Amino acid sequence: MKTVERQIIQTYEAAVSLRKLKDAPIKKALRALANSLEANEKTILAANKKDLAKYDAENPRIDRLLLNTERIVNIANSIRNISKLPNPAGKQLEHKTMPNGLFLEKIAVPLGVVGAIYESRPNVTFDIAALCLRSQNACVLKGSSEAEHTNKAAVALIHKVLIEHGINPDCVTLLPSNRETVDVLFNATKYIDVLIPRGSDNLIQYVRNNSRVPVIETGAGVCHVYVEKQADITKAVSIVVNAKVSRPSVCNAMDTVLVDEKIAKDFLFRLQTAFSEHAVEIFADQKAMHLLKGYPYLKKATASEFGREFLSLKCAVKVVKDINEALAHIRTYSTKHSEAIISENKQQCERFLQEVDAAAVYANASTRFTDGEQFGLGAEIGISTQKLHARGPFALEKLVTEKWVVRGNGQVRN
Repeated sequence: MKTVERQIIQTYEAAVSLRKLKDAPIKKALRALANSLEANEKTILAANKKDLAKYDAENPRIDRLLLNTERIVNIANSIRNISKLPNPAGKQLEHKTMPNGLFLEKIAVPLGVVGAIYESRPNVTFDIAALCLRSQNACVLKGSSEAEHTNKAAVALIHKVLIEHGINPDCVTLLPSNRETVDVLFNATKYIDVLIPRGSDNLIQYVRNNSRVPVIETGAGVCHVYVEKQADITKAVSIVVNAKVSRPSVCNAMDTVLVDEKIAKDFLFRLQTAFSEHAVEIFADQKAMHLLKGYPYLKKATASEFGREFLSLKCAVKVVKDINEALAHIRTYSTKHSEAIISENKQQCERFLQEVDAAAVYANASTRFTDGEQFGLGAEIGISTQKLHARGPFALEKLVTEKWVVRGNGQVRN
């Protein structure tokens, strides 16, 4: 554990050199990293193949772990996009001259050292490293053993590029994946400014309950889509299918469909046809069970299915009396991530958008858009479901804090 603590201290010290750098070398290094990632695709995919070999091909966790040519290209393009975004650090937020002649500035400054603990998803390693470098933050990464080979290959590539561009490679540190590392990470209050968990609700709650380092949560997503009685059914089916099947293993995928009883028969008849093509398993309440009778992948919902983040081709379906019951259900089960209403009634849409307490609320659109790149923010560290400092896509703009700079000419306080 002395080795882990030494790594963290080296990162803390490297953060100072990063804060001294100008924009140009950081942007240049990020562009080079994107190019190098594409050029070294075979190395990264070979490492990823070793991690994938640990799992059965039918395991839903595979999708989070998998890298392929398309995903490599997407990661590289994301890094290029980050390099083009303005650095949020150094921006003047406020300035004024006091009656006694003191000149005050409030400026945005890097957080310092950002710690991240996450499961699977080796793309997160590149995302966090790139975002932190762009905002002049150093980062300490604790990936899971699931993606150990891929993460090591990724950080080796990052270090090589940083060295080539005269940037201290200790600005990006990958800690050992073993569980013993976590205790050191949780207690590194002197060297790590904020710790961000990204993964299952169990991981997030564990970090929240045990870390002495301040935590910004990127929460689990139990996402609902409410199909209101005045919904366009064709539009509703398209949105619900996209929200569930386009990438079911991610946090912005839909978990529960709430449908108004007045259109439930029509909507569910058409939904089951679309869902059956993807073998989506439905956990239905009593009313929905009756309407979906004959659907091949139908199960009766228990209380535990509502409020469950499935992360697979499964979802819950509940028939509700009206918008009041839908809103009450969401208040009870939402994790405050992403919630959607589908309706042609503008008044009901506006009520939903105003009343639902979540990081992202939608009218007539898929919850799958809750994403830093989709929101034009570049990649994100995760989706924050808390309300302090960052909420929603936790991206480049939020990787800063504030500093007051005061310039005087000998003033003393009476």
